[in-house]
Amino acid sequence: MTAQTASSIFAKAPAPGFADAVHDAQSVFRATMNALAQPGTVQELGDISLTPPAPLSTAATALVLTLCDYDTPLWLDPDLASNEAVKNYIRFHTAAPFVESPNEATFALVSSGKNLPAIANFAAGTAEYPDRSTTIILMVEDLKSGEGVTLEGPGIKTQNLFSVSPVPSSFWQQMQANSTLYPLGIDVIFAGENQVAGVPRSTKITGLEA
Repeated sequence: MTAQTASSIFAKAPAPGFADAVHDAQSVFRATMNALAQPGTVQELGDISLTPPAPLSTAATALVLTLCDYDTPLWLDPDLASNEAVKNYIRFHTAAPFVESPNEATFALVSSGKNLPAIANFAAGTAEYPDRSTTIILMVEDLKSGEGVTLEGPGIKTQNLFSVSPVPSSFWQQMQANSTLYPLGIDVIFAGENQVAGVPRSTKITGLEA
């Protein structure tokens, strides 16, 4: 192999994943479980060093590297699906198979609210297998506890207020309808720059933003 050939190969290699694969994945998994167990609370990922291809954020990338593998079909929104650098990075680090239809996905990675299809397009599970549903990883710019919609249900003592942006104008109405399907329905994990929050299917949306 010539020096030029070797340089070409390394130039095409995806950026590195976790610096400490076991420790970092465990840390991200704990934060994710806390986010879903305590809906509407913002969880910091801590010192996770990643340099994913744009437009992936650190949090979204960390979630994909932690949750996805060869056995979890992954749907990418059209912008991500047309981005070869993103696809190569995810394929290299997770081996997750890409699917073309949202309702075939175990996980869906959505780069922005404008690219989010209707929630009803994703798999809600079946009566026999409610766990065969889609978990959406939605990249957002801002997520806050203490303001926004009102969340009630398991993991919430009385109620939590939660705000996330940007999302489609009908997003919370769709999530309200989604909660009526429980134990079926989809779960959503919001990925900020280095923070995550969750709203699982068991969460009731009782107050909507004007």
